[in-house]
Amino acid sequence: LITISSTLIVAFTPVGGATGYQLRVENAQGYFSEEAVASSPALIGSLQPYTTYSLSIMAINSAGRSQPSASVEARTLLPPPLVTTSSPTNDSIVVSWLPADGSVSYSVTSVPAEAYPNTTLLSQNTTTVTLTDLDAGTLHIIQVYGWDQEGRKGEASPYINQTTRKEEVPCPPQPVEVEESDPGNCTFSWESVELADGYQGFIKRNDGVEDVCNTTGNSCHFHCPCGFTYLTSVLAYNLAGDSEPGPVLNYTTMPCCPDHVTITAATTDTFEVTWAESRGADAYETHAVDGGVALVCNDSAPVCVLSDLRCDRPYTVTVTPCSEARGCNRACPAHLKDTPPCTPTDLSLAQGNGSSVTVSWAAENRDANYTVSAVGPRGRHTCWSDARSCEVDALTCGSSYNFIAVAHSAAGQSLPSYSVPLETAPCCPASLEVDPVTQAMSNVSWSHARGADSFVTTLTSPRGHASCHTRDPHCLMGCITCGTNYTVTMETYSRSGHMANCSYQGFSSSACCPSGIKLYRTAGSGLRVHWRPSSGGHNYTVEMTGSTNYTCSPLPGQSSCDLENIQCGNIYVLLVAPLAADGTRVEFCHQRLYLVTCSGYNLGMGK
Repeated sequence: LITISSTLIVAFTPVGGATGYQLRVENAQGYFSEEAVASSPALIGSLQPYTTYSLSIMAINSAGRSQPSASVEARTLLPPPLVTTSSPTNDSIVVSWLPADGSVSYSVTSVPAEAYPNTTLLSQNTTTVTLTDLDAGTLHIIQVYGWDQEGRKGEASPYINQTTRKEEVPCPPQPVEVEESDPGNCTFSWESVELADGYQGFIKRNDGVEDVCNTTGNSCHFHCPCGFTYLTSVLAYNLAGDSEPGPVLNYTTMPCCPDHVTITAATTDTFEVTWAESRGADAYETHAVDGGVALVCNDSAPVCVLSDLRCDRPYTVTVTPCSEARGCNRACPAHLKDTPPCTPTDLSLAQGNGSSVTVSWAAENRDANYTVSAVGPRGRHTCWSDARSCEVDALTCGSSYNFIAVAHSAAGQSLPSYSVPLETAPCCPASLEVDPVTQAMSNVSWSHARGADSFVTTLTSPRGHASCHTRDPHCLMGCITCGTNYTVTMETYSRSGHMANCSYQGFSSSACCPSGIKLYRTAGSGLRVHWRPSSGGHNYTVEMTGSTNYTCSPLPGQSSCDLENIQCGNIYVLLVAPLAADGTRVEFCHQRLYLVTCSGYNLGMGK
C-alpha cells in the first residue's frame, strides 16, 4: 500500500540464476536513476509527488546483467496539502490549505468524527472549510488529503491539533495616557487587561494622517511633530475576539517655533519683528530683553512692533508661539539685535581759517562712526570720523551753514543731532583800486564782498598811515604823501561781527606835482617853461592852452621845455604835470593862468 507521495513499490517475477536485480527509473524531465534491489517487491524513494516515471528491471549474476525488461509507467501520489487551522469562535474551527497540482477534490477528516464526519470536497478550487456546531474547548485532530483524477487518494497532511476556543471578549484597556519624552517623540501607554493576547493602538493626527501600532506590551511609540493634535485609542484582543476601543485621548503637542524671524530697526527706538506663521499657534508673545528689562508684545498676527527701546543697546528678541491647548513654547531660539546708535549731542564749532570749521560732539556709543554735514546755500560739505570730532573744510566765505551730526553703525543710523548755525567770515573783495584825487588824497574802491556789511580799509607807508571805516564800497582817504609806496589791507565785517583779514599787493601814490614853475622868453616868439621837479625821477608833460594849444615833452631827467610860436595878446592856461608809469598825466596838479602881451612882449601871471 503506497501512502507517501515520494515513493513507488515495484513488484516483479524472479528469474532463475539471478543473484540480484537492478531497477531503472526515468521520467520525461530527464530524471534517471538505477538502484540495486534484492527481491520483489522493491520500494523506490526520493521521487517527486504526482510525477509519471518509466520503470524497467534487469537480472544480475556473476556473469553480468540481463537486458532491461519492457518498461512500465507509474505515477506517484498527490503531495500532502499544507494545512492551517484556527478557532475564531468558541464553536467553530476554520481549516485552510494550499491547493496542490493534480488534485480534483479534497477530503477533510476530524476526530472526534461525530463532530464533523469525513468530507469529500468536489471542487479543486475550494481550499478552506469551516467546521461548525462544535463544543467549546474541545480538541479536534484534523487531517486533509487530495484526490487525483484517477480516483487515487493522495498523501495525507500531518495531523493537526486544534482546540475550539473557550475564552471571553477582553475589556477595553484604560486609563490611557500620552507622554512626550522629548520634542517629537511620544509614548502612548495604557494599563494591561486580563485575557488579552495583544493590543492594537490607533493614532490619528488632525491633518488626517493615521498610524496603527500592534504590540503585546502596554505602550506604543510614535513620532509626534510640533503643532498637531493627536487622537489616540487602544483595544485588546485574544483568540475570542477584540475588545471595544478604549477611551479616546486628545493630545496636542507644543506649537512650532516660527521660522524666518526678521528684526528690522524701524526707527532708532523701535524694532519691527516679522515671522512666518507657525503650526499650532493661536497667538504669539514677542520679548525684547536688555539687561533684565523686558518689553513684551502679544498679538495673534505674525508681526510685532517693539517701541521705546534704548539706543545703542543689544537686545535679545524671542518670538514665543502659544496655543490654548498647550500654552506657550518657551524653547524657541532667541535672536540678538542691536538698536541704532545714539544721537550725538552738544555740538561745538570752532572756526579755523576762513574755509574750515572743527566740529566736536558728545556721544556714548559703543562702536559707531559719525558723519558731520554743513548745509549751506551752495550745497553740503561733509566730514567723517570714528572719534568725537572732525573738520569740515572748503566752506564758502560769507555764507550761513547749519551743522548736524549723525552716528551710524552696523545696526543702523541715529537720528540727526540738533542743528547748530554758523556764519563764516565774510569774503574779501576780489578787486581793489586806489585813485588819487589830490597830492594828499586818494579814493579807494573795491568790488562786492559776499557777507560783508562794513569795511575797515588801511593804507600804510613809511611816511604815513591812513584808514577809514565805511559800509560803502569806496572810501576817500587823506594824509597820503605823493610819490610814496604803501600797502592796502582791509578788514571785512559781517552783521554778526565775523571778520576777515584781506591784503592786497603794494600800491604807489601818484607822483608829486613840480614846484617853482617859471616862464622865460626866448628868441623870437618862444617861451621856456622851467620847474623844480619832485623826487622820483618822473617824466613830465607841459601843456599851454588858450586860443591856440601848445605842448612840449621834455626828455627824461630834464626840468624845462620850450614852446614855439606863441601868439601874443592872449591868455593861456599852463599845466606842468608828471606822467604816471602807464604814460597818463597826473590830473590833480595846479594850473596857472598867464597873459602874454605884445607890448614889449611882457609876460604877466593872472593867477
